[in-house]
Amino acid sequence: MKQRILVLFIFIFTFAQGKTEGLDRYFASKGLTDVSRMDTSIHVLLKYATTDNLFNKAVYTGIKGIWLHPDAASKLIRAQKLLKEKHPAYSLIVYDAARPASVQKKMWDLARSANQTNYVSNPAKGGSLHSYGMAVDVTIVDRGGKPLPMGSPFDYFGEKAHINKEDVLLQSGKISPEEYANRRLLRQIMQQAGFRTILYEWWHFNACSREEARKKYILID
Repeated sequence: MKQRILVLFIFIFTFAQGKTEGLDRYFASKGLTDVSRMDTSIHVLLKYATTDNLFNKAVYTGIKGIWLHPDAASKLIRAQKLLKEKHPAYSLIVYDAARPASVQKKMWDLARSANQTNYVSNPAKGGSLHSYGMAVDVTIVDRGGKPLPMGSPFDYFGEKAHINKEDVLLQSGKISPEEYANRRLLRQIMQQAGFRTILYEWWHFNACSREEARKKYILID
């Protein structure tokens, strides 16, 4: 019951707020909610709205908020609460949340030209859960806003970003015990809040399965 009340409150709160950015307005019109207005302790740095990403260029603009479906939004707020209970000085920082399917196609085309399609969901095959507002890219920052070391940067597409290789990476010295522990902490709080992991990106978390998204949620085009 408490979970349903939170989701309903998030939905109502979002539509009560005036947004000025184009993509922010678009996401609000699709029933998504801006988590950054619900919990201001969560940091925001939307990497794909900057040049600091795999593609070295902004792939979307007109956005400032952390937009997610209310079901995913409530889980992210829960994850922040769990993290604060364990480490009051830490906070989550979001690098990417909802993105339209049109942006996903743009990213796919860029990845294809760079021969990096293994790391970007093909829009022709259902695309990414980001396009349902049901996925988030996230890490942890300290009190000063500095990201904790995780053994690889965000958008690092190689073995060091794979969560199923962490024990081997630790044993071989490719990631440190601190980096190993930080990745485990991030996964622990995100999974406890109801998110799912993927194998190749330590920063990416899904709020449901792809099959569930197709059945229950609207693809944001």
